[in-house]
Amino acid sequence: MIVSCVHNPTCYDPLVLVHARALLTSSPAGRTDYLQADLRSPGEILRHPALAATLDLHRPVALVLLAVLHFLPSRDDAAAIVHELLDALPAGSYLLASHATQDFAAPELVEAYRKMLDAGRADVWPATRGDMAAVFDGLTLVEPGIVPAAEWRPAGEEQSPSRAEVGLYAAVGRKD
Repeated sequence: MIVSCVHNPTCYDPLVLVHARALLTSSPAGRTDYLQADLRSPGEILRHPALAATLDLHRPVALVLLAVLHFLPSRDDAAAIVHELLDALPAGSYLLASHATQDFAAPELVEAYRKMLDAGRADVWPATRGDMAAVFDGLTLVEPGIVPAAEWRPAGEEQSPSRAEVGLYAAVGRKD
């Protein structure tokens, strides 16, 4: 089940829905569907008939919110939205999430970005590690926990990008 989007009017383009449905196919092994909805309305997502027809919410599922939470303006309280969705999931379900951050950025870049947000010239709302911890409150974190995305189980011995270059937290948590 794929749900899109947050508040960006371009994701309500009917062609997006047509392409999504063309690319997502079901098979005897499982069903796939696409639900066009606003993440800020988790109740509508949970009540949507396509969700019930696709997912068995009596069995553990994965709620994947990668590269989406930072599009929720701070006033929308990402943690509350995520917890409303998690409340509908059974024990054994997982949350995978990432969130843009400025925790590793130079102070002058943080200030410049704040001015862009204030002027309405940016739509990515950075979070602190504390904000990200609130999203995972009540879940058992999978090691290594809430870390910069490049440090979440890096592959091989290649040089990872710096925290400032990525500017993104990532984590996986299990609902017990």
